[in-house]
Amino acid sequence: MSMDGRQRYALLMTLCAAAMAFGSGCHLLDRRKPPPPVFPPVLQPDASLSQVMDAVNNNSRQIRSFSTNQAELSGPGIPVASLSTNIVFERSRRLRITAGTALGDELDIGSNDDLFWFWVRRNDPPALLYCRHDQFASCEAARRLPVDPNWFVEAFGIVEFSPTEQHQGPARRPDGRLEITTVRQTPCGPSTKKTVIDATTALVHEQHLYDYQGRIAASAIVREHRLDPLTNLVMPKVIDLQYPQAQLSMRVNLGNATINGPPANPGLWAMPAKPRWPVVNLADPNWQRIFNPQAVPARFEAPPASLPQASAGHWRGFNRLQ
Repeated sequence: MSMDGRQRYALLMTLCAAAMAFGSGCHLLDRRKPPPPVFPPVLQPDASLSQVMDAVNNNSRQIRSFSTNQAELSGPGIPVASLSTNIVFERSRRLRITAGTALGDELDIGSNDDLFWFWVRRNDPPALLYCRHDQFASCEAARRLPVDPNWFVEAFGIVEFSPTEQHQGPARRPDGRLEITTVRQTPCGPSTKKTVIDATTALVHEQHLYDYQGRIAASAIVREHRLDPLTNLVMPKVIDLQYPQAQLSMRVNLGNATINGPPANPGLWAMPAKPRWPVVNLADPNWQRIFNPQAVPARFEAPPASLPQASAGHWRGFNRLQ
């Protein structure tokens, strides 16, 4: 005997209710979003500069590591709606960000104790860029890259105010949040960072970097924070990253990142091998030739012809840094 629409609906509801009873997590009966986390107040209304910085540092310094294999990366020019992304961080300079699709890797950004690297499959021209930390601090490449590689750690929520830098504020903004201005010394001259902080919970909502010429270089805007139930520490969950000089923008969803978990496999911190991409040391004074296709030496092997070529400015950002 065939069922009409009402009978099918009743059966579906019965099956869903049974599934929920046994823990499968069917969501048809309750589509309400979980309530937002409640973050405890840690600042008084008249908190001083040192008190605000201490509150931010107290949370960040307890985050020794974090990892997630459920992150998502999305933005203009990305070949799909979002890239499946893995992010692992260990103090102090170990960071690995890989993103891709079922067809292969699209992005690999990393740092270990000695050096950092950038690789984007669709970058035009193709290259695996790297530099030692101690050489980047004085090489010409520091003028070309939009931000110091350590910026990614800050952007993901590990924000610390160093006692060796100059800090001013906190200035209260029209929206009630606090803004601290930090002056940093770079190989090219002093740069500025502005950090926007909640006046009660000390959550970091915005970070804006300005280069030595006073131009905005990068921004990290947190759209959603997460209170980790195991450590009671706070991390961003959804972050908008913007690099105006390179015309790059992207959104990163970290998901429910694991905080202070077991150490990662040591092999994760090795720079990847990309045999069909030229390896370019940013400390080499002649490194810029890679950005001029006519000047690329013949020994630089081109990527496989089967790889799609870059079709959007999002993946050509390094060209704009010259």
